[in-house]
Amino acid sequence: MMTQSTVKFYDKEFSSRLLIGTALYPSPKIMQDSIRAAGSEIVTVSVRRETAGGKTGDAFWSLIRELHVTVLPNTAGCKSVREAVTTAQLARELFGTSWVKLEVIADNETLQPDVVGLVEAAGILIKDGFEVFPYCTEDLSVAQRLVDAGCRVVMPWASPIGSARGIVNREALKLLRARLPDITLVVDAGIGAPSHAAQALELGFDAVLLNTAVAKAADPVAMAKAFRLAVEAGRTGFEAGLMDARDFASPSTPVVGTPFWHAVS
Repeated sequence: MMTQSTVKFYDKEFSSRLLIGTALYPSPKIMQDSIRAAGSEIVTVSVRRETAGGKTGDAFWSLIRELHVTVLPNTAGCKSVREAVTTAQLARELFGTSWVKLEVIADNETLQPDVVGLVEAAGILIKDGFEVFPYCTEDLSVAQRLVDAGCRVVMPWASPIGSARGIVNREALKLLRARLPDITLVVDAGIGAPSHAAQALELGFDAVLLNTAVAKAADPVAMAKAFRLAVEAGRTGFEAGLMDARDFASPSTPVVGTPFWHAVS
């Protein structure tokens, strides 16, 4: 029986290849139940949400602690290098972690990353001792610049955040995987169906990160389970060795040596 390998984020190893967000759920209980059903060991938390203060913030953080997961703070909504760096530094104080999911947003409508600002912010944070998980486009040159800056994890989108369109540039993601074989690659954003997650893992990506597809489902808990199974199936398929696609048919049953019967008149 094949046992799936673990995935490494910087110097920590995890069994689950499904990272999940904590926003948009119908209720706190459904959020907890969904994360448990997903089997996720890493959850993303918006620093702005956590720092809202008061009893609401304390209650939310208590719910996260009950899950016994690793928290990955993110700089969601930041639109400048300075804002992203300041938010990351605040997250380190709040959560006691050097991990940060780095987002620097260029456009409010598409939520496309500001790739120039992203590389600059990543370089600043890495020099300050952070372990950065940058959210970027599927552009190879951008990913390479992030790696050169010191990122050992890169998180390209499948499609815009919350779009549920799945992978729109499969060839670009395949190129990223081929050219960055030693970097942990996570498909982040645009995943809308379990099949999308399976496709990402089949391409050899190390994990996927999603939120809206689970939180906004009619049954978030059931959907979280579906994504867990899809991620496991996709990774198992990749490790087992997928056959290459072909332009022409190829018989699954050999015809050489097969007897042919002829009617006798």
